[in-house]
Amino acid sequence: MLAVALALVSILAYAVAASAQHRLASGPAGTSLPRMLLRGAWWAAVAVNAAGAVFHVVALKFGSLTLVQSLGALTLIAALPISARTTGRPVSRKEWRGAALTLLGLAAFLPVTAGSGEPTHSLGVPAALCVGVIAMLSVPIALATPRGNVRSLSLAAASGIHSGAASALFQTVLLAGGVLSWHSVTIGALAISLAVGGLLLSQAAYAGGLGAPLAVLTLANPVAGTVIGMTLLAEGIRGGLAGAALAAVSALVAARGVILLTRGTTVEVTRGVPAPA
Repeated sequence: MLAVALALVSILAYAVAASAQHRLASGPAGTSLPRMLLRGAWWAAVAVNAAGAVFHVVALKFGSLTLVQSLGALTLIAALPISARTTGRPVSRKEWRGAALTLLGLAAFLPVTAGSGEPTHSLGVPAALCVGVIAMLSVPIALATPRGNVRSLSLAAASGIHSGAASALFQTVLLAGGVLSWHSVTIGALAISLAVGGLLLSQAAYAGGLGAPLAVLTLANPVAGTVIGMTLLAEGIRGGLAGAALAAVSALVAARGVILLTRGTTVEVTRGVPAPA
């Protein structure tokens, strides 16, 4: 319950930060990082994001990786109305349907994949380095995609993968009990690098809208965490074949939600101004 409570606080912070990042990315000032670094509003969004990350990391101390990561799907529901209020554009019915399907799929995915109780397994340095390298490979793949909506969604997926991998590494550092060693320092440094990379990737992704990129990020994050949890942290799927089937169907439902969000929140970036939905 403590892990859930901390995760919910982090979700609210992430939703506020995502809305602010989207507004900045779609504004007339452009999306280049040098310009963002000169804006106080961007640093404020980074600070809120960092606060969410702190609560998220502490939640990982008390809950399994798959549980905490899957709860992050609620960020999508929180961010849409926040963004609508700040931009003056109402959330469309298609967006709400897409968000509902994404959350429904993840809600069904959670019971068969989320472990119970406090985590007991952690990653070794070789496994952590492997996770980091695989996550970083998602960046050149995303950059190789065509510009526009596809590029935006690819960057969002890479951001979600980075965040999921960073969470697994942060959890390993926490399980070390605060003991300072080359093992914890190496994994901690890699986790911070992945977290920062995830933040910058999400900023670039939000230039193409909020709903669809955030849905992809929200989906990629728990999927990455679940893969790491099941393959490296002994967090298996419950219910045998039935559980595996439910997980597969729920993933398809969530993917349908992402598709609806993609169609409902396509943004045409002309002179830096998003087109009305």
